[in-house]
Amino acid sequence: MTQQGMDPELFEQFIDQLDRYVRERLIPAEADVIANDRIPDEIVAEMKEMGLFGLTVPEEFGGAGLSTSQYARTVRAMAYAAPAYRSIFSINVGMFNSAIKNGGTDAQKAEWWPRIAAGEIACFGLTEPGSGSDSAAMATTARPDPDGNGWILNGTKRYITNAPHASVGLIMARTEKDALPKNAHVSAFIVPMDTPGVSVGSPDKKMGQSGSHIADIMLDDVHVPGDALLGGETGKGFVFAMKSLDNGRISVGAASTGYARRALDSALRYANERKAFGEPIANFQLIQQMLAESETEIYAAECMMTDVSARVDRGENTIRQAAAFKVFASEMCGRVVDRVVQIYGGAGYLAEYDAERFFRDARIYRIYEGTTQILQLQIAKHMLREFAARG
Repeated sequence: MTQQGMDPELFEQFIDQLDRYVRERLIPAEADVIANDRIPDEIVAEMKEMGLFGLTVPEEFGGAGLSTSQYARTVRAMAYAAPAYRSIFSINVGMFNSAIKNGGTDAQKAEWWPRIAAGEIACFGLTEPGSGSDSAAMATTARPDPDGNGWILNGTKRYITNAPHASVGLIMARTEKDALPKNAHVSAFIVPMDTPGVSVGSPDKKMGQSGSHIADIMLDDVHVPGDALLGGETGKGFVFAMKSLDNGRISVGAASTGYARRALDSALRYANERKAFGEPIANFQLIQQMLAESETEIYAAECMMTDVSARVDRGENTIRQAAAFKVFASEMCGRVVDRVVQIYGGAGYLAEYDAERFFRDARIYRIYEGTTQILQLQIAKHMLREFAARG
């Protein structure tokens, strides 16, 4: 099924407005976000008013109805500012909305799409203390409620983005003891976070990305009604999660690309201002090499983003391409911020300058929504499967 998205002319106006908002409002507020480890309430309210929490929700349900290509460009634009700004709405418009779109019943869409578009914050509960990419080790369980048609959930989820702020979580849980057929033991549940038995741990202290928060979610005999089961069918949760992660990986790739551009622009400015041996260090060829290598890699990631998001909009299966884009863009961002620290020299190691923050913030991109190593295995698996199918 193809995605049309917002009218192209209106979307270009929206992106122009967003670019100005990022540079004139969000970037000047970064010091406040970092100092207080939170986005100011008034900025969150502004982002909701701009419709950022419902970018991919269909228009008839109160959202902007963006295509994947438009969504990726929006994420890239937002990611030019501190990562916390993207993080606060990314689960809504990425993984949670994708799961509702791909697997939700009509009733679930009618209930949750307007709430998400209005700015209710969602989280996505897949990772656990003992399992992440290894779904067979999932310990969270959902058993039928003996007193009705609902379910009782027990378990712990770890590293859950936006858990301290979320009003709803999409929780993956084991509904069968055995994992046969593969991953059919995992189902997905829409769980309001104020449901009795749901508790959230203190936000974890992290290496970077100040203002974005992750925490554990504990589920202790959490009773949910039968219509909380995504799609109304057990055994489909992992499929929905993986489809959602394709969207999440495009989002992380786009964020990596936008943040790499921010870091490179900073280095370019610094290299023209900083003088050594009587001239700007931008005149030195080895500095120019680092600038050029960074520009080349960012351009490659931008091209990958354009291609993979267009494929999604055409209705193609993009598991391999989304993984490849996320791997390349996140690793690229890591290389760019490393070069930026090097260009800054000694100043790059000081918290007083942006380069040190860019370096810490970028490190997580190579880990979440599938580590580079897990995604490399996935890419190779699909390559080998396609090769075998060709005979």
